[in-house]
Amino acid sequence: MFARMTRSPAGSPPDPRGKERFNEERAAYTVASAQPDLEAGVAAIRETAKTLRPVPGVYRMLDARGDVLYVGKARSLKARVPNYTQVKALSNRLQRMVSQTRRMEIVTTNSEAEALLLEAQLIKRYRPPFNVLLRDDKSFPFILLRGDHAFPRIMKHRGARRAKGDYYGPFASAGSVNTTINALQKLFLLRSCTDSFFANRDRPCLLYQIKRCSAPCVERIDKDGYGELVRQAKDFLSGKSGAVQADLERQMAKAAEELDFETAAILRDRLRAATFIQGSQAINASGVGDADVFALAAKGGQVGVQAFFIRGGQNWGHRAFFPTHTQGVEEDEVLADVMLQFYEEVPPPPTVLVDRDLPERELIEQALGEVAERKVAISVPQRGDRRKLMQQASRNAAEALDRRLAETGTKAKVMREMAEFLELEDVPQRIEIYDNSHIQGAKAVGAMVVAGPEGFVKNQYRKFNIKSAQSNDDFGMMREVIGRRFRQLAEGNAPSDLSSDDDRPPPPKGEDRDGANPPPLGEGDRDAQRRGGGGKSGHETTWPDLVLIDGGKGQMSSVRETLEELGIEDLPLIAIAKGPHHGREGREVFHFPDGREKTLPVNSPVLFHLQNLRDEVHRYAIGAHRAKRSRAIAASPLDEIPGIGPARKRALLLHFGTASKVRAAALEDLQRAPGVSDAVARKVYDFYHAGG
Repeated sequence: MFARMTRSPAGSPPDPRGKERFNEERAAYTVASAQPDLEAGVAAIRETAKTLRPVPGVYRMLDARGDVLYVGKARSLKARVPNYTQVKALSNRLQRMVSQTRRMEIVTTNSEAEALLLEAQLIKRYRPPFNVLLRDDKSFPFILLRGDHAFPRIMKHRGARRAKGDYYGPFASAGSVNTTINALQKLFLLRSCTDSFFANRDRPCLLYQIKRCSAPCVERIDKDGYGELVRQAKDFLSGKSGAVQADLERQMAKAAEELDFETAAILRDRLRAATFIQGSQAINASGVGDADVFALAAKGGQVGVQAFFIRGGQNWGHRAFFPTHTQGVEEDEVLADVMLQFYEEVPPPPTVLVDRDLPERELIEQALGEVAERKVAISVPQRGDRRKLMQQASRNAAEALDRRLAETGTKAKVMREMAEFLELEDVPQRIEIYDNSHIQGAKAVGAMVVAGPEGFVKNQYRKFNIKSAQSNDDFGMMREVIGRRFRQLAEGNAPSDLSSDDDRPPPPKGEDRDGANPPPLGEGDRDAQRRGGGGKSGHETTWPDLVLIDGGKGQMSSVRETLEELGIEDLPLIAIAKGPHHGREGREVFHFPDGREKTLPVNSPVLFHLQNLRDEVHRYAIGAHRAKRSRAIAASPLDEIPGIGPARKRALLLHFGTASKVRAAALEDLQRAPGVSDAVARKVYDFYHAGG
């Protein structure tokens, strides 16, 4: 039913030959892509090579749009870069890269190790289509023992490690961190509350009652006693768990001898918590100390890497990675690239165990040593406990890859069936789903989420602050969102609405990692650019293959009319409504642009997939609305006064009590407020009494 899409200038009648011309242009582009312009790429590389010196550095290949195609490092730039002009000696993959190269950028470094680290950093930043990419944007969680308070707090931490204190990790998931912290609270009775909560307590909280905190906030333990608990916790997390347990056993025996059975029972519970932490380690890593273990498995053209995180001889979890753009790359190079990108976010341990020899192993050791500011050793275990640990990692890598391939096969089948049900020409590579959220028109927010063959593309989610639609006008809100999304796309420009006016999402930090950066089907091809591959954020110049609307006939009519006004025809468009009985799951009705309606069986995998897409945009829209509402609740009327900073607002509120009293105050009263100058007082007074 759906053609790809044809576009005519906004306000003009549809061109009956628009579809035909579009297909002709597409065919011509395909022919041009099939005959890559190697000469232009080689000429651009030769032009850059003329200016290079025999020094270490990093080079970037750029295409005609300025998007980064590839990032590489070299011991000698003058010797390395000209190799790309020897076309016959290059693989097909590199020939495609050279054919698209139109410019190069060079950065020199002081050493090859520094170039290696910079290369990994730039790959993570630009995500070039010809580099091996570690598809995992979610940062790893750590346990943090704060060091900026007399009674340190234990907490989960993600992101930059700016806070003062001791960090322990990485852990494979937030769940493993939470479980460990809960057990550590039972074992060492450390506080987990915020500093403000701590400072305002006048009696112990519930955690003290359930024996998970020693209540330093109300002096149930002195500073020295709490410091001893902190020392024991550091020893335990650093691998000295045996000494900590032995000390607890001695204290428990002593309390029992003195007939202090209450203390003995508390110590018994703490020992049980220690046993739980050690017993929850699914992998025997005793004697390994601090180490990371990496094993690679390859099958069916895909690669999986399994990583175990061992700290203090304890297994702190494991995670499987599935890097992309690995076709034509040696497996040992893939593993090396994955490790370097992984350690861009995580500090390397003293020992890294791998299942194969790595190219430039000594150079990688030197680079990781510079990051860790100590020696880092990479080795392939040959015998003993480390060899057994590596065998277990290799087995887990193979099993994780098998599961991945099975899931991918099932997902591909569901996508094909979905395309057939929705009457699409082909399986959609980019799906955009839209919804809006508000309370009786207040704080209205529109939302767009993006999904691809690999799952949700969270770095391309967008929020729209509704501006022109009337309150309670759901149809008008949807018209505004769709209009802002597609208006400048239809005109062939990057939409300034989105880039300058709308709220962009924070870095993804949800539990679902699938689809954070779906791989393009063909490296460097036009379809990859249409789906947002390359160096740009994706939505600015990217047309979707399918648009899903959370709504019924009304929303469908609004969106269809808006697209027609923009001259966009035959864009695959579906509206999902919950049907006549909104409370009954599985009764969704799918509305087509021509007015037809279709349903799916309640146990259909395609229905589950479409429901998942609809529920994700619903979740994202509600979250955006709640955040906007929370900001409005927390806002102060004093925020409206231009030129008045936070310190002056705080001084006024402390002196007068409320914003309404500031508004009603006389000029002389404002001038008497501490920390408020005569000029500031006059500005505040004039703001509220202008024209009066």
